[in-house]
Amino acid sequence: MMLRSPVTLWALLLFQAACTAFFVFDAMTDAVGGQSVQDGPFAQAVEYAVSAGLAVGLGVTAMALRHVMASHARLQQQVAVASGAFETVLQEHFAQWGLTPSEEDVARLAIKGLSVADMAALRGSKDGTIKAQSAAVYRKAGVSGHLQLLSLFIEELMADPILTDSQGGS
Repeated sequence: MMLRSPVTLWALLLFQAACTAFFVFDAMTDAVGGQSVQDGPFAQAVEYAVSAGLAVGLGVTAMALRHVMASHARLQQQVAVASGAFETVLQEHFAQWGLTPSEEDVARLAIKGLSVADMAALRGSKDGTIKAQSAAVYRKAGVSGHLQLLSLFIEELMADPILTDSQGGS
């Protein structure tokens, strides 16, 4: 649709700005007692045209706003679906790896990028406990650290793998 074009919307904005300037100039000349822009049939025709243009612009702006709001709602829904999909993928892997509830918590925090110290503080544990649980998660997942753990999930959620097995991927 033509209304989605940024060029069309910018042109509409410029037109509305010109119309606004026309009416502001007219009002200011009226206020100071100068010669009004409305003197004569041509000036009055211009004012009618500008008024009609503003009314059309209002309608177009409303339609564009409705489109933007619908797009925003669709994007929010897609983010919610992606979030739910990510949670599903997490649960499937955690079950497959046989993680304990504590290991699942540590895995989630590692995927979020928290440090061992931050995880320990958040969970009310000692650093050594978090390190042991992290090591168990990485061993069960077959990875060497939190970045590889995260990449397992990102790779699965992507439509196409970055590397295929024949290109040296895992």
